[in-house]
Amino acid sequence: MLQLQVVREEKDKIITALKKRNIDAAPLLEKVLQLDEKRRTTQSLLDNTLAESNKLSKEIGMLFKSGKAQEANVLKEKTGSLKEDSKRLSEELNTAAKELQDVLYQIPNIPDDLVPAGNSEDDNEEIFKEGDIPTLDPNALPHWELAKKYDIIDFELGVKITGAGFPVYKGKGARLQRALIAYFLDKNTEAGYTEMQVPLLVNEASGYGTGQLPDKEGQMYHVGADDLYLIPTAEVPVTNIFRDVIINENDFPICLTGYTPCFRREAGSYGAHVRGLNRLHQFDKVEIVRIEHPTNSYKALDGMVEHVKTILKDLQLPYRILRLCGGDLGFTSALTYDFEVFSTAQDRWLEISSVSNFEAFQANRLKLRYKDENGKTQLAHTLNGSSLALPRVLAGILENYQTPEGIKIPDVLVPYCGFDIID
Repeated sequence: MLQLQVVREEKDKIITALKKRNIDAAPLLEKVLQLDEKRRTTQSLLDNTLAESNKLSKEIGMLFKSGKAQEANVLKEKTGSLKEDSKRLSEELNTAAKELQDVLYQIPNIPDDLVPAGNSEDDNEEIFKEGDIPTLDPNALPHWELAKKYDIIDFELGVKITGAGFPVYKGKGARLQRALIAYFLDKNTEAGYTEMQVPLLVNEASGYGTGQLPDKEGQMYHVGADDLYLIPTAEVPVTNIFRDVIINENDFPICLTGYTPCFRREAGSYGAHVRGLNRLHQFDKVEIVRIEHPTNSYKALDGMVEHVKTILKDLQLPYRILRLCGGDLGFTSALTYDFEVFSTAQDRWLEISSVSNFEAFQANRLKLRYKDENGKTQLAHTLNGSSLALPRVLAGILENYQTPEGIKIPDVLVPYCGFDIID
């Protein structure tokens, strides 16, 4: 959420910056300023009313002590009227504050200067590419056919149990999935991230804290009876550990990692591009989250990008990195890098990670602060990244490592799997 003071002081700059997202923010920002003025005016009237009421209460007490009951009773009638006024003003203040908050929730983060202008994923900038695309046998299969051939993932069984987008991993497929999770966590903890195990359901406040609500409400599974949401990513519960927290400046950086299943409705998704593991309603992901001092957050973002690169190098998968354009940038992000693995059998790139800096946008929603060297409270910066999302990594391994003899296992995963080929 944008800071109100920044909106007051830099309205025109924000309007210009949000044009990169193809958004005309002028009406929303004008509404923010109008509601802010109404809120401040109401607050001033309420403060004056309460001050006058307190002053009269003291006078009434003194009059009663002096035996001037009649004069005191006259003032009591006036205080009664003031109490009614203060109650009305308090309700108006709460209404104005909520309306202001609701409008601020609708405004996305300001893109960093590095974010290119653009309308869609077609305008994202490729900034890095590494790895050789393997030459496969002419009879090479996409991963959903390989899964069936080697009986390692059963998509139809998942449909029977739950519905489309909930696959069942079997035998060596399940062991490979578990191996990837363990390997990702080990890589992250070796890099200094503390492993966390967090709830898979969160309350509404947590959804608002990291920006999934109200922006992605339709994409989240909602447990209505308990008013809880199944998490779309570990970013939500892990980052919310620090909601309403003031941390010490010398605690930076805070680096956390966690594995969770993730749940997304993916409403409206259909077609060949979502076959198999390409898009699921339930999938596994290992996440990294950083809480950083504002002066270090972009250096930390670069470090996270380098960390994810080492994982893909270890897996020996061909990949590229994209800098997302304004039209494809997530609501809460100031700058995002997407990692994509090349699927040789599908002849296309598959997104497997997003690494983002949210600057103070999430922290303002979370009230995640620190005290600087002068004792002044400041907003921290938050970052997160996938390291990695498993479905498309697994798809890339199955497709790129297939041979006539079977599917080879990347060397780095063999100690985790206990086997070197799926045949």
